[in-house]
Amino acid sequence: MVVLQDGIQASQGIAALAAAGVIRTAAPFAEDQIQPASLDLRLGSRVWRVRASFLPGRTRDVAACLAKLKLHAIDLSQGAVLETGCVYIAELQEGLALPPDLAASANPKSSTGRIDVFTRVITDHAREFDMVEPGYAGPLYAEISPRTFPVLVRTGSRLSQLRFRRGAVRLDDEALARLHAGSPLVSEAAPSFQGGVAVSVDLAGFDGLVGYRAKRHTGLVDVDRPRSYPAGEFWEPLHADGSGTLILDPGQFYILASKEAVQVPPDFAAEMVPFDPLVGEFRVHYAGFFDPGFGHAAAGGSGARAVLEVRSRDVPFMLEDGQIVGRLVYERMAERPASLYGAASGSNYQAQGLKLSKHFV
Repeated sequence: MVVLQDGIQASQGIAALAAAGVIRTAAPFAEDQIQPASLDLRLGSRVWRVRASFLPGRTRDVAACLAKLKLHAIDLSQGAVLETGCVYIAELQEGLALPPDLAASANPKSSTGRIDVFTRVITDHAREFDMVEPGYAGPLYAEISPRTFPVLVRTGSRLSQLRFRRGAVRLDDEALARLHAGSPLVSEAAPSFQGGVAVSVDLAGFDGLVGYRAKRHTGLVDVDRPRSYPAGEFWEPLHADGSGTLILDPGQFYILASKEAVQVPPDFAAEMVPFDPLVGEFRVHYAGFFDPGFGHAAAGGSGARAVLEVRSRDVPFMLEDGQIVGRLVYERMAERPASLYGAASGSNYQAQGLKLSKHFV
């Protein structure tokens, strides 16, 4: 039996959950699969192309929905290409047997979001995506929908990550203000606290560059091959023109960066709110988890920006330099992780500025 403290479970707690059988795996964990405050989830041996996205609801499991909606099954053991504009459901190697006081939530990994692969985790009897209710016992699945680039995946590829949460540990705005006063969460001296810490977009430019716009009709991206693709074949650089503005074209995908440097203190974890209807008709940050130590000077992350994966909705929308585009919410850790983000060689985005995913050079 694992004795859990309230908070987001740290790496050593996740390892204990696995040892106790709360996390069930089809194969032993990879060496770097447990992150400071999350667990990477691995694709299993099969993925199904389906007619439509779905939620099972209280009365059905995922298998029953697949029986009605699947078009064909694909073997992932040798790798397979997932095409843009299609929806796939993949079985995952990890399953759960949660105790009644432990819940979990999922998010795409940073590199997944930055190549515009929309993915969310589904459980049997789920009424929400990416949420695993306390006490859930059963398999996990991932819905995968490449939006811009076709991707090559295989058994063991990691597109999503899972956080384990005990208790109500999210900081309210008053607590956020107190934490910011003692350990600044963003480089803005007087940030807005309203359902999280406000984050704005930098359109003044990084050495004259304000962001990237994804090209269409490109080659595929192998998700397991970092530093393998020339950025110019997949991305159009967007240069500062002095106006401090950028008009987002509907349906286009952009990589931008926050104006503020962001810090996550070692005893906390953060998450970007993926879409805030108060700030405009666009979605920001598909991959929302920020681990303890991100942007923290002691972990080598001083000055790290939040990279923003941005897609406009139905109409063109003009962003302006310094405009609020999202909010960071913070939660208490159950304990400080044994290793902070950035302390290990696998931390690809510590101290980042405006940065594409690890796949591009």
